[in-house]
Amino acid sequence: MSKLQTLLDRLKAHQHVLIVAAADHDTMPADSVLRRVAELENAIAAVEAVIAEDEEE
Repeated sequence: MSKLQTLLDRLKAHQHVLIVAAADHDTMPADSVLRRVAELENAIAAVEAVIAEDEEE
């Protein structure tokens, strides 16, 4: 497995943990949690784009 794929897997796992933790609360998660989830989504998309570019070469 490539280092980028490993990074991608870790980012997705961390995002999943945040989402599950937020869902375990009865109230809407704090803005900071939502912001972190969104930041992870951006990082995931960036890593996926680099992986896709590498596969095309």
